[in-house]
Amino acid sequence: MAQQLELGLDTFGDITAGADGKLLPHAQVIRHLVEEATLADELGIDFIGVGEHHRQDFAVSAPDVVLAAIAGRTKRIHLGSSVTVLSSDDPIRVFQRFSTLDAVSNGRAEVILGRGSFTESFPLFGYDLNQYEVLFEEKLDLFAALLKQGPVNWSGRLRPPLKNQGIFPPVQTGSLKTWIGVGGSPESVIRAAKYHLPLMLAIIGGDPKRFMPYVDLYHRALDQLGKPVLPIGVHSPGYVADTDAQAREEFWPDYKKMRDRIGAERGWGPMNRKEFDQEADQGSLYIGSPETVARKIAATAKALGVSRFDMKYSAGTLSHEKIMHCIELYGRKVIPLVREMLA
Repeated sequence: MAQQLELGLDTFGDITAGADGKLLPHAQVIRHLVEEATLADELGIDFIGVGEHHRQDFAVSAPDVVLAAIAGRTKRIHLGSSVTVLSSDDPIRVFQRFSTLDAVSNGRAEVILGRGSFTESFPLFGYDLNQYEVLFEEKLDLFAALLKQGPVNWSGRLRPPLKNQGIFPPVQTGSLKTWIGVGGSPESVIRAAKYHLPLMLAIIGGDPKRFMPYVDLYHRALDQLGKPVLPIGVHSPGYVADTDAQAREEFWPDYKKMRDRIGAERGWGPMNRKEFDQEADQGSLYIGSPETVARKIAATAKALGVSRFDMKYSAGTLSHEKIMHCIELYGRKVIPLVREMLA
């Protein structure tokens, strides 16, 4: 594990409810997200990640644009996607957008590349889901070539080759920090090692320690490829309130609605309160008072040896006001406690 664990936040820009219980417009949710990131910066939180989705229940389809707005309101927090669905995007445009974000933020940009847990972007942008695997593999190969920051010579099956092609703007700091987001596929872990890119584990259910084999696999793959050790991060959902009971009572209704809505699309049964409490007690839901959340984060960091933990703080229609209080507690109380526990 790195000498000091980086502690960040993630959001997908979930459509939230106002004081009257009605859903807010997408535009208002995006403006609220900028406020949330600005608060995170003021509190010294290390990272803010913004997800990409193309569906009614999430407001953000262009994370880099939202992150650029955040860059103009912040000074130190690192800014990244969570994740960028590379399979249905153009790797050159992704690189250009994030190298531009790096410029306007004075070197604070990161990108987390993944295949995405939703597939709406494929038909939207004219891609065949039957090419799900090959699209990501080939586009990642091109993106890795772009990271070398020189004239690009590259060829693949899905697009014309590039010959001594310059890509602009270059990253002024010399490199764009690029993670590979992985949800539990050994092939994806090995792919991250192959391209020598840091690994971000999306652990959204079950005991976090069950991902230890993926951590070991990543280290072994790097070693066998003769490549140096790289950071590993964890992304998991969570929520902080003043007490454990308050956190669960505030979070449960909105979390259940979101989980059941998405679960119905995937053939899952509705979540009951016992499952929720089990996930909060022993799984990958970091929910409770600052002390409870800090202990759980520290335990995961120690068990997996990670150098970054990002908490996905938004959940369904959970209000902006509750989210802001959660961020306040995370920055002012959880992070110092985690640092103390890991010292």
